[in-house]
Amino acid sequence: MAKSGTPSRLIDQGGPRSAETRRRLIEAAIETLKEVGYVGASARAIAERAGANQGLIFYHFGSVTNLLLAALDSISTERLEHYSAAVAEVSSPTELVDVAAAVFRQDLDAGYVTVLVEMIAGASSTPGLGPAVAAAIAPWTDFAQQAIGRLMGDSPLAAALPAKEVSFAIVALYLGLEMLSHLDGDEAPALALFAHAKVLAGLFESLGGSLQGKEST
Repeated sequence: MAKSGTPSRLIDQGGPRSAETRRRLIEAAIETLKEVGYVGASARAIAERAGANQGLIFYHFGSVTNLLLAALDSISTERLEHYSAAVAEVSSPTELVDVAAAVFRQDLDAGYVTVLVEMIAGASSTPGLGPAVAAAIAPWTDFAQQAIGRLMGDSPLAAALPAKEVSFAIVALYLGLEMLSHLDGDEAPALALFAHAKVLAGLFESLGGSLQGKEST
């Protein structure tokens, strides 16, 4: 199990580190979480995948838990950079929905959100892990809040639907859709929701809504 060999609470990452070894261990941790989940992400399983001695996990990260958090941070940073680039050229609400549907498919196919879901599950059994995972999710919520803020702008919706609360709901929905899609292997219901969202976005546009900071098309 992932908590094997870890202290009861998270510890600081200390000591000298080799960037290459750390990279290999982080990549191995990501793939292990995708394939066998948090309960199967042991030091031995990760080290074998990385082709390294499991003692290096504790040398570089202090614990398996810290390594898994580093893996989550790596995924979060990479995906947020991708999301930011994807929405940078969006000029309408319907385009925003199209981009959201596309990145959802990408994340689902690649198993990126699985890493986050498994870490959330692990938080129930590892003291101190919950706040650390919540901190890793915070940038996702902040990103969603910025996107929603651009969408609503100064429209009446901004007062009726505060961007902060809406962004929290969107992240929660995103994770829930990913989990349910993995359970039965059917992504059609989730993608149907994006189709409905696009219809609503089109209605918003017909009422004069547009993305703030971009010219409407």
